[in-house]
Amino acid sequence: MTQNKKNILRTVITAVVLFVLIPLTIWLGVWLFEDRKYNIISIIIALLSCVPFFVRFEKGKSGAREMIVIAVMAAFSVVGRLVFAPIPAFKPVTAITIISGVALGPEAGFIVGSMTAVVSNMFYGQGPWTPFQMFVWGFIGFLAGVIFRKSKKPNRIVLSIVGAFGGVLFSILMDIWTTLSLDGEFLLSRYLVNVASSLSFMVIYAVSNIIFLIILAHPFLEKLNRIKTKYGIFGLLSNE
Repeated sequence: MTQNKKNILRTVITAVVLFVLIPLTIWLGVWLFEDRKYNIISIIIALLSCVPFFVRFEKGKSGAREMIVIAVMAAFSVVGRLVFAPIPAFKPVTAITIISGVALGPEAGFIVGSMTAVVSNMFYGQGPWTPFQMFVWGFIGFLAGVIFRKSKKPNRIVLSIVGAFGGVLFSILMDIWTTLSLDGEFLLSRYLVNVASSLSFMVIYAVSNIIFLIILAHPFLEKLNRIKTKYGIFGLLSNE
């Protein structure tokens, strides 16, 4: 199989797993199990989120190093969420997830976002909202990786815009779960009310993303790019 065909196959597998299988798993959790099996659903999503990465996985030392880097970024994100727990909506999770997507690629960004949700909720409290958080944060990391796929030093203004958009996106997507949890079905009128009531959260979160990106993006990206160059890792993930 030629390299071009392999790349196409990897892209198809990634799209199917992230945007078909994971949403389908969440749907089964909400409607089939009525959110009673959210722990099982979370585990399934965690496993599925790793599939696109393993499809591109490099065997040997480089693959192990890539796993370590992803784990470290997820750990930073989890710790950041816990440290800023006393301040509502002011968290570095989305910023670190975006940075991971930019530096390590879309698939790695998705893993960092989804793993942050499930691990940090061991402290915050697991619940039927966890699978939604895993998908939403993962999606934001994946989207950042796609937008900045070829950029080692993204424009700060564009990065800040993506950060603000990530805050808005997280809020409006999580409001879908809020609506479903309240009514057992999606009602547009109730959804719009929930979005309106969460505007203050949305604004604070969007602003916090910009602040954290301004502070963290340069040192994190500089270090991650240096690690990638030194060990020759994440070539397939970020530069294909």
